[in-house]
Amino acid sequence: MEQYDIAVIGAGPAGLFCAIHAAVPGIRVLLLEKNPRPGVKLQVSGTGQCNITHDGDIRTFFSRYGTHGQFLKPALLSFTNRELIRFFEERHLPMEITEGSKVFPVSRNARDVCDVLSRECRNRRVHLRCGEQVSRVENTPDGFVLYTAGTTVSAKNLVIATGGASYPKTGSTGDGYRIAISLGHTIHEIGPALTPLRIRNFPFTDLAGMSFVRLPFSVWREKRKLFDGQGDVLFTHTGLSGPGILDRSRNIRAGDEIRLSFAGPVQSDTFAREFQNSISNAPTRSIKTSIADLGIPERLARLLPYLAGIPDDCTGAHLTAAGRTRLISFLTEYPLEISALGDLSVAMVTRGGVALEEVNAKTMESKLVPGLFFAGEVLDVDGDTGGFNLQAAFSTGFLAAQGILKRAGKRT
Repeated sequence: MEQYDIAVIGAGPAGLFCAIHAAVPGIRVLLLEKNPRPGVKLQVSGTGQCNITHDGDIRTFFSRYGTHGQFLKPALLSFTNRELIRFFEERHLPMEITEGSKVFPVSRNARDVCDVLSRECRNRRVHLRCGEQVSRVENTPDGFVLYTAGTTVSAKNLVIATGGASYPKTGSTGDGYRIAISLGHTIHEIGPALTPLRIRNFPFTDLAGMSFVRLPFSVWREKRKLFDGQGDVLFTHTGLSGPGILDRSRNIRAGDEIRLSFAGPVQSDTFAREFQNSISNAPTRSIKTSIADLGIPERLARLLPYLAGIPDDCTGAHLTAAGRTRLISFLTEYPLEISALGDLSVAMVTRGGVALEEVNAKTMESKLVPGLFFAGEVLDVDGDTGGFNLQAAFSTGFLAAQGILKRAGKRT
């Protein structure tokens, strides 16, 4: 049986980065990947352009992971976005900051990112084996025994960095959850995150492609408000997408109601007074023109009165009180019932995963099994769009490597 100091399962960004930084002199590192090549999902990230991280102070990242940002704090501070950019630029892959503070390789080619990581593995003498899926892991007094179809190996330390369950065509099929459970860990319910919403009887299908900047919205469940949100929203043929929707999808479920405020961040009673003054000052102007004058896109301004049951040629003078009430409601809180979220085949990341209360945030080591570490999306952590998930993967991979080396008595 081959013996290693460290075995890493999964050659995505977290696994590759962990293997690279753990492979110091005197430490044998094995990296197992079930795909024919490393970084398959990484190569399709950001539509193949690889939005590797986000610009700005790393402390502003903590709020971009829902309620789990505090868990990531030690990892993000141990290897920041600035250090990540420097890592690649020192290896001759320059980065650029784009609109929205997203960071991409100048080449806009995710394969270049994978090439740097693969080359660094070779330079550090990491034993990378592709096409080897781990079927079973045993915890023994001496460490761990890993079984694949082709071999059996032992390792003193084990890192599970298998990713989540989204984009299963790239190999992310939840293998890490199964292994973690077999070793005694709890998996919090997994589901799609950073995913679009499908709307029941969506009334804006013909407006697919229309987008709104910083559109306010609220989400309701069983007639109780869950939260208010604001962000860029996109109409699709079947519902809603855009960064504002994707970032909050982790907290949304089928059956919830989302209410859109096309009028902007204004209270409905305040808007009602302003709208009444507007039509009173121009009673012969058509309602759709009055709505368009509020900054509502013209095609939407034509459609909203129709949806409110207001005749197409209706003017301010002829608008009934009931029609005005419905229209104001549609402009400030247009209700849409969520029939489903985009499933794991289209979700960018997975919510849920290995329970964080069972993992030491300062080392990424299991609190239940000595020598077992976790990194990346297999953990119950998911971030907003804009490079936050890749940064979390790299940072947790780095911190896991440091935790292992400290456990082995090696300098970090």
